[in-house]
Amino acid sequence: MPPRERSEPLAWDQLLAIHGGWLRSVVSARVGESWAVEEVLQEIALAAVAARQPPEGARVGPWLYRVAVRQCLLYRRRAGRQRKLLERVAIPASQARQATEESLDPWQWLVREERRAQVRQAVQELPRRDREVLLLKYAHNWSYRQLSEHMGITESAVEARLFRARRRLRALLSDFEGPPASGE
Repeated sequence: MPPRERSEPLAWDQLLAIHGGWLRSVVSARVGESWAVEEVLQEIALAAVAARQPPEGARVGPWLYRVAVRQCLLYRRRAGRQRKLLERVAIPASQARQATEESLDPWQWLVREERRAQVRQAVQELPRRDREVLLLKYAHNWSYRQLSEHMGITESAVEARLFRARRRLRALLSDFEGPPASGE
């Protein structure tokens, strides 16, 4: 029994290394976004470690496949919710601005629309945690207390996360600054 206990922490490392190639292919095919594959593979590894004991022998492959499919579905569900939230936020805001946009000249309208697209793109490029806290705070108008209860952290930790997320967003937006591109 003692030799088994010593080998258990290494078992998942070994199994994930053995099955990693085809798991990556399954995830890549189901997620569709190459940059998200590593995130989903990490979720698979966490789910595997949470199971504590690998299934016996030949059952490992099918079990990992089911875990991979489930994690891909969960990822796509999260991504869909975030996409819908961004669309929901963008549509009412555009309807509210419609009257003022009609009075803008075409150049001002174009600059404003490009800036909105840049903000949406920058928000999508943020890490998931930053994106979540910013969207809950500003799209849903959650208070620091609501955020802290939802995330299971203190209000001062929420304040720090929001500060860092806004700083990262500003940095991404400053990358977009500069002279407008000509002739696209």
